[in-house]
Amino acid sequence: MCGIAGYVRLDGGPVDLDLLVRMTRTLEHRGPDEEGYFVNRPRDALGTPGVPLHGLRGERGAGNAGLGHRRLSIIDLKSGQQPLCNEDGTVWISFNGEIYNFQELHADLERRGHRFHTRSDTETIVHAYEEWGEEAVPRLRGMFALAIWDERKQRLLLARDRLGKKPLYYLHDGRRVIFGSELKAILAAPDVPRELDATALYDYLSLSYVPQPRSIFKSIQKLPGAHYAVVSREGIRVQPYWDLAFAPVSGASEQEQADGLLAHLADATRMRMISEVPLGAFLSGGVDSSAIVALMAEHSADRVLTSSIGFSVAAYDETRYAQRVADMFRTDHHVHTVTPEAIPIIEKLSYHYDEPFADSSSVPTYYVSRTAR
Repeated sequence: MCGIAGYVRLDGGPVDLDLLVRMTRTLEHRGPDEEGYFVNRPRDALGTPGVPLHGLRGERGAGNAGLGHRRLSIIDLKSGQQPLCNEDGTVWISFNGEIYNFQELHADLERRGHRFHTRSDTETIVHAYEEWGEEAVPRLRGMFALAIWDERKQRLLLARDRLGKKPLYYLHDGRRVIFGSELKAILAAPDVPRELDATALYDYLSLSYVPQPRSIFKSIQKLPGAHYAVVSREGIRVQPYWDLAFAPVSGASEQEQADGLLAHLADATRMRMISEVPLGAFLSGGVDSSAIVALMAEHSADRVLTSSIGFSVAAYDETRYAQRVADMFRTDHHVHTVTPEAIPIIEKLSYHYDEPFADSSSVPTYYVSRTAR
């Protein structure tokens, strides 16, 4: 998990570098390993439009676009720092997530003449954007929230994965666009309106959360999953690039459909096991997590790390099922028994969710994540 933040002045004014740093550092918990910044130069600097400056803090006379990044290192630990650019520094990216098919895209782009300086999935996105523009987004298989600044076109591309696994918020008020992985990054700007959205509040009271594209603040939106947004001085265009389709399957037997499902699950699991750090799985003993652990064990040369939580009340405790699965696949299994102690972590959860959220599963999810950690 990483954190991205940034803003673009559509009115031509300069980016406040101190503000960009403050915004990015609100996301330190998402990316504890490294931080990085990009701010473009004014278009008349040195007589060259859009000469990029990287890693600036506090320097004045900056241009109109800035990206910030907090990194949790997963792939290409030594040279995958962000923000990252293309060869001539005209396309810059700040990216949160993983692209599971980046190796295939990398090979395809090399055949098309692109040259890479890292082994990271992030650089693959940059070259894919160079090759296909915004149409690169549907080619990405993964979980992601990304921001790409195109210096030549003076435009910002924001994109989010198909199911919205990675969060991305933005404010667009005509003179600027501010974005971040969490609301708190945007709220670091002191002049952002804090007026509550009454419809979002109604949705929350009905559904126990605020659904996309609204946030609890009227001025701030969530970019919906399976959408990208193109921002320029002409305005903002939010575009869907995928939707779930429930097409009937004809001519296939039940066994053929079961085999097809298993093949898809195996492929999805295999792709998600590309990492330079240890991998693990949450294991409840139910159908979903058990299937994933079984497939991980099949594709891993080492013992799979699994984590479970249990409850002191027997009617709610599922650890015996998780243990049976762990024993079957000889995982390195860890269990933590949770007692009814929601109150001590409510303030921490509120800080991380940023807006009203009433799904009680957030409490055990926190504990199983702590166990995995």
